[in-house]
Parts: sequence; C-alpha cells; structure tokens
Amino acid sequence: MQNRILLVEDEVHLQHAIKLNLELEGYVVHLSGTGTDAVRSFREQKFDLVILDIMLPEMDGLMVCENIRMYDQNIPVLFLSAKNTPADRIAGLKKGADDYLTKPFELEELMLRVRKLIDRSKQIKETNENRIPKIFTFGSNWINFESHEASGISGVFELTKKELLLMRLLIENKNQVVSREHILKVVWDYTVIPNTRTIDNFILALRKYFEKDPKQPEYIQSARGIGYRFEHVDEKEPLIVSQA
Repeated sequence: MQNRILLVEDEVHLQHAIKLNLELEGYVVHLSGTGTDAVRSFREQKFDLVILDIMLPEMDGLMVCENIRMYDQNIPVLFLSAKNTPADRIAGLKKGADDYLTKPFELEELMLRVRKLIDRSKQIKETNENRIPKIFTFGSNWINFESHEASGISGVFELTKKELLLMRLLIENKNQVVSREHILKVVWDYTVIPNTRTIDNFILALRKYFEKDPKQPEYIQSARGIGYRFEHVDEKEPLIVSQA
C-alpha cells in the first residue's frame, strides 16, 4: 500500500516541485494551500505523514499542528519554514512537530527526512500495535477499527467516524474515566465545541448498539460529573477475586 502524505504549502511553485518529487518516490500526495483546508483534509482522510509550512493563509502552521495533535498524537509532522532561528524551531517542536527543515532546502534532504519519519512511524506501529487490535471484541460484540464495521445487539452495522473515534478512545483507556474535556479534544474539532448534550447523545446511541440493557450498561458507564468509562476485563487477563 502506498503511503499518503498531506502537503500543506501555499507557494504554488514549491508546492508542485515537492509534490512531483514525492510522487516520483512512490507517495500519494494530497495538497492543501490554507491552514483551515489542511485541518479539514486531515480530519476527512487518512495520512501517513504531514508536511507543513508555518506561514499559511487563514490559520498558521503552528495552530494546524496543534489541531492535528489534539486529534492524532502519532502521525509524523515535518515543518517546512523560512523561519530559521532557534526560537522558531523550538516553537515548532513544542507544538508537536517531529522534524523541522528550513527554506531553502535540498529536495534530496527532504526526501531522506520524509522516508526516515515514515519508516520510524511504521516501526513504532509494529512494536506497539496501537494498544488495541484491529478487531476488538467485548462480550458478543465486536468492532473493526479499519473497516468501521461493528456487530452489536441487532447484528452487523457501520459506525460513523465520530462514533468509531469515541469507542476507540474509551477502549484505549478501558477501566479508566475519560473526561468530557478530553473527549471533546480528541473526537471533536476543538475550534467548534458542540453543546453539552452532544457527547451524551453519542453515548446513548453506542449503548443502544452494544448494551443488552442501555439503562443499566455493562460496558459504557458514566462517571457522574466527569465523563465516561469503558468497563472490560480482557479474557487474557486473570480475574483476581479477593477471598474475604
């Protein structure tokens, strides 16, 4: 499978030069010329790397990177910028970038850095395996996190992107309370905060999918005034019962 790269650059001649060289290396490249379009594209599509200019129309690259990190902590981000002071590089790295290359630069060096970041990201994925498997089962339910398919009380169906993100977040933090604030940052765009009932409505929908009795949930439980918790004992983990 070809690696997909989101290239965010508003200088047209540089945009096309980088795109051409990346495509010659076998990458699939999606172009964005503004910060807001970059955020939208990132949330709608799947990428393996983001190449990001800092000085962009509508929303600067630092804010774009911050937005990306609220949504995905793992995707590698490479800054390209004419800002070349140590303070500029530090600011970029603090916002969550993995690498920083100043303009002008050699295209060969850029290609080497791109390959290195993608290879490192693949190695991390292979060793960590994302903490949860591609198909996660709980009771008689299952979720396929790649295809969006799931099976619940009424049979097989398809989860929406936000439903899938919410379930993944809860499952990755199983048996721990996930605050409403954290859910908003990860699942919803932090620049557009939904009303207080939005999360509750999503939770109600998920309970109808997976709980035998949604009013007395076994898996998706509430932590009053704080957030929600996914209760689950892994079949591979020994269940310890105290003997009083």
